[in-house]
Amino acid sequence: MKRLLILILVTVAMQQAKADVRLPAVFGSHMVLQQNKTVAIWGWASPGEVVKITGSWNNKTVEIKTGRGAKWKTELETASAGGPYTVRIEGNNTIELENVMLGEVWLCSGQSNMESSATHSYSFNNAQEEINNANYQNIRLFHVEKATADARQDDLTGSWQVCTPETMKSFSGTAYFFGRELHKKLGIPIGLIHSSWGGTAAEVWIDEEVVNNDPDFKANAEKLGVSDWWPRKPGSTFNAMIAPIIPFGMTGAIWYQGESNTVAPLNYRKLFPAMIADWRQKWGEEFPFYYVQIAPFKYNKPHIGVLLREAQLLSMTVPNTGMVVISDIGDIGNIHPTNKQDVGHRLAQWALAKTYNKPDIAYSGPVFKEMKQEGKKIRLHFDYAENGLVAKGGELTGFEVAEANREFVPAKAKIEGSSIVVTGKKIKEPIAVRFAWDNIAEPNLFNTEGLPASSFRTDDWEVEIE
Repeated sequence: MKRLLILILVTVAMQQAKADVRLPAVFGSHMVLQQNKTVAIWGWASPGEVVKITGSWNNKTVEIKTGRGAKWKTELETASAGGPYTVRIEGNNTIELENVMLGEVWLCSGQSNMESSATHSYSFNNAQEEINNANYQNIRLFHVEKATADARQDDLTGSWQVCTPETMKSFSGTAYFFGRELHKKLGIPIGLIHSSWGGTAAEVWIDEEVVNNDPDFKANAEKLGVSDWWPRKPGSTFNAMIAPIIPFGMTGAIWYQGESNTVAPLNYRKLFPAMIADWRQKWGEEFPFYYVQIAPFKYNKPHIGVLLREAQLLSMTVPNTGMVVISDIGDIGNIHPTNKQDVGHRLAQWALAKTYNKPDIAYSGPVFKEMKQEGKKIRLHFDYAENGLVAKGGELTGFEVAEANREFVPAKAKIEGSSIVVTGKKIKEPIAVRFAWDNIAEPNLFNTEGLPASSFRTDDWEVEIE
């Protein structure tokens, strides 16, 4: 009898000691789950506990038994966009997530130009008007609080919020304008996960192992030095601000960063594609990745800005990526251009055209494709110029041409349909052309759809940066 009583008491004590089911912060009321997808959901509970998860869009329950560790993970099948729904998680306790929408989810990351909100000193145009109009019940915002870590973390600080003037004003302007455009054009709920930190280099947003396993990455990371204002250790924000949300279901990512990597712009040619590949590998998906080319600015060393822009241009060879050019809406005296509305709009144009297959949307300015020598002339051909090219405000500017001596001189450029013919005074045998090849170049070449051309060069000669 005594043994039976002890057994009963022990059993009751074990039941009482069971840990509550918990979820990471990225799962919460007001969230958006990616529509028409098998999405991961995970959390913590007592070892051996059976956890049941039910989404009200189909009322199907999935069960998962926690193993020896405290963590559990399973998958939910979502339906087409709609809501609001509830998600019920049952174990030792019950969690009910309310006002959950099914729609399109995007991760928005980078440095200060992505971070910039209406409350920042470097805000965006018409900030108060934009705040007042930010009433969108079906746009949901998740802002990741800044943090660093030396190892991958399981959770982070943040919560899902309905987009209102109060919640929008402290949220990324670029991300908001991107999401607003998608919401208006697609007519479905949009979820935006914002995770950025001003002043950060790409090295902190990539797994530290990727940096340490590449001698070039490792050497260039050391050039970043130390800072009292932003993290410099490779992987530190990835561990704390990206890893905890992997593999939350999403459509893709947008990225606005690069200024802090001008310290080693040539390294960015390899580093940036490596970061994209690392994120995709960890999510297990080749998701769309659209990014912003940095704007013209008065950097303190020659060519470091344009070389970084070139590295971003070259990264367009990575499948399922797209680049927004903003040379026409920058500010050479301000590293934080205030026209974030057009930045968000142009990012959305890439997504609408390439991810959502919306017809008749211009999404890219002219991109140099090839050159042909024609005696004393060079003819340049472009992608994204099928309907022709335009010189805004008069004759084309920003072109230079060189012979074998590698000495570039200002060139005269003339539009002929969807190509450009370039000549140089006293240049008899031209072999190379450069366009907008300067940190502060603000050229006037556009396609007929009104989108600007990226800076480029036809040579691969060494460029002075000291």
